[in-house]
Amino acid sequence: MFRNVGIAVNREKEEAVEMAERARSFFSEHGIQCGYLHEDAGCARDMDLVLTFGGDGTFLSGARFAMEYGIPLLGINLGTVGFLTEEEPEHLDGCLKALMEGKFREEERFLLKIRARGGEFLALNDAVITRGGFARLIRVECRVNGEPYGVFTADGMIAATPTGSTGYSLSAGGPIVQPEMNCIVLTPVCAHSLQSCPCIVSGSSGITMRLTPERKQTAELQIDGMDRGKLEAGDEIFITGADKSVKLLRIHPYHFFSLLQDKLIEWGSRR
Repeated sequence: MFRNVGIAVNREKEEAVEMAERARSFFSEHGIQCGYLHEDAGCARDMDLVLTFGGDGTFLSGARFAMEYGIPLLGINLGTVGFLTEEEPEHLDGCLKALMEGKFREEERFLLKIRARGGEFLALNDAVITRGGFARLIRVECRVNGEPYGVFTADGMIAATPTGSTGYSLSAGGPIVQPEMNCIVLTPVCAHSLQSCPCIVSGSSGITMRLTPERKQTAELQIDGMDRGKLEAGDEIFITGADKSVKLLRIHPYHFFSLLQDKLIEWGSRR
């Protein structure tokens, strides 16, 4: 039985706000504390469930609390694709009932640990060095366990988890990886080369990405879509598998490849 539920909601979507309020009322009626999460919410450590209302961006926002405090996570899809979320909005009542009755299972997902000048971070999806709004391509040196993987003149470089392999990495030409695997996908973004290609390495690998120092350049570090500061020539980040995972709650059987087909076909048709 859950005792304290945190809600992350995309407040730009009226339907998401309405459904989040329905969920909050439901939990309150059953004697369960329920509040809205914010970035400075120190109360998150007392939560035993994070529920998100929105798309994958809102899900990743909620995931930051789930990863930090070891809280199970479940998302209601009110976004465009909603690849990470578990349930559709028309099934909200059944989802809430299933949570109350304990009719769910937990699925663990591999996380990245990133060390950068701005601190240490966890990522469910990816860590990205990107040129951002700068017009000039950046030059990134990448090493795996100290061995050179390549130096890429590109729009950026992605290190993705299996969960994140269906996101930005896929758009940049990276492979799709089953989510239960423990590995890291390295994907150059629009590299100015005829020989660069994505690479999959062990989840225990130590990956170093450095903005090469031989020319003046700047870039941005983004982790799970959130800006984590600027990088300058000579700066580097270190990435490896985290010693913790995040637990996603599943109400229904999870069929990865069927979901992949449905979501990507739906996304393509909407575009």
